[in-house]
Amino acid sequence: MIRKFTVEIDREEDGRFIAEIVDLSGVMAYGATRTEAILKCQALALRVLADRLDRGEEHDTEQLELAFVAG
Repeated sequence: MIRKFTVEIDREEDGRFIAEIVDLSGVMAYGATRTEAILKCQALALRVLADRLDRGEEHDTEQLELAFVAG
């Protein structure tokens, strides 16, 4: 099963970038660069998904493959 997540990126007035995965509540991260924000957001998404697996909230994960797409 492949799960795709779209990473939405915006630039704040102070110059920082913020990346967010709307499909995963609370998954957003700031970075000094676009790339840094995306990487931090992806890392947070993996932690959130791992927590869900630990709690049994995710199913059919035997062959789970994730894809992140910057939007």
